[in-house]
Amino acid sequence: MAASTGSGRSGRPTLAVVGATGAVGTVLLQILSQRADIWGEIRLIASSRSAGRKLAVRGEEVEVVALTEEAFDGVDVALFDVPDEVSAQWAPLAAARGAVVIDNSGAFRMDPEVPLVVPEVNPHAARMRSRGIIANPNCTTLSMIVALGALHAEFGLRELVVSSYQAVSGAGHAGVRTLREQLSLVAGTELGTSPGDVRRAVGDNTGPFAEPVALNVVPWAGSLREDGWSSEEMKVRDESRKILGLPRLPVAVTCVRVPVVTTHSLTVHARFEDEVTVDRAREILATAPGVVLFDNPAAGEFPTPADVVGTDPTWVGRVRRALDDPTALELFVCGDNLRKGSALNTAQIAELVAAET
Repeated sequence: MAASTGSGRSGRPTLAVVGATGAVGTVLLQILSQRADIWGEIRLIASSRSAGRKLAVRGEEVEVVALTEEAFDGVDVALFDVPDEVSAQWAPLAAARGAVVIDNSGAFRMDPEVPLVVPEVNPHAARMRSRGIIANPNCTTLSMIVALGALHAEFGLRELVVSSYQAVSGAGHAGVRTLREQLSLVAGTELGTSPGDVRRAVGDNTGPFAEPVALNVVPWAGSLREDGWSSEEMKVRDESRKILGLPRLPVAVTCVRVPVVTTHSLTVHARFEDEVTVDRAREILATAPGVVLFDNPAAGEFPTPADVVGTDPTWVGRVRRALDDPTALELFVCGDNLRKGSALNTAQIAELVAAET
């Protein structure tokens, strides 16, 4: 990786944040301000309509510049948090200018020439970037994969069944705004007494969701495939296989949207090669980097989004051995989908790249 040429912080690499004004970009700037300061210049890039805005990072006001090829001159690492089609167009251009691109969209995740990296699970993969691009997994996958990777390293995963309970911020600013607007529409209304009363209160204001999400759960996220599975469900399946290096792992996923602003939760049924014990599983999870074991149901201790929001680790509770299968474990997992689920993992990959020099 080339040294920065424009940072004013001698010898430190230059970092670009593309999509700095978005929901994840905002969290990413906070994380960059909280972690070890290894960067020289941090350049903020967004669409032309956001150019000229000033955003705070590392205690300084930095002006946003427009997304152009020239914006990547002198950039060593570029973090992309933009829609798939924007990444597909601009990430290769940034890489051609000499930047290592870490992309948070779905444009490159399943490209065989692009590594899909979680630093706690497969950090070695970050060096195998023939296209100059590293992909960041989907927020739902990231909410569970650190804990699952630690268990796989010990027991050998052979089957995975997952149900997700996904926060509305996974759909960006529009998802959060829709939930808040729907909650205001149903406030003070007598609900739960007749079919369709929530829908009538909400009207057409469903935003990015298929059904009202306020006072409701919606068993759908993503777009519909011909086989009935959603794109979000297939992301969890395909990405888990790629990250863990298990291309034929049987995986079944059901994605559900719930009225929570931030933090995804998942129930996980994981089958392993050999018999497992709860005590050993708890030992592994309690010592795994990036994992918090919070598991004492008798004392009312298990992770919920209200506990986990704003924190970096994956939280795990309700650890049980399956009643009918001595090789299987049941878990409940929570992870902040804007931190480890998106921005933090991106920052951690960037730090891996910076450490190569």
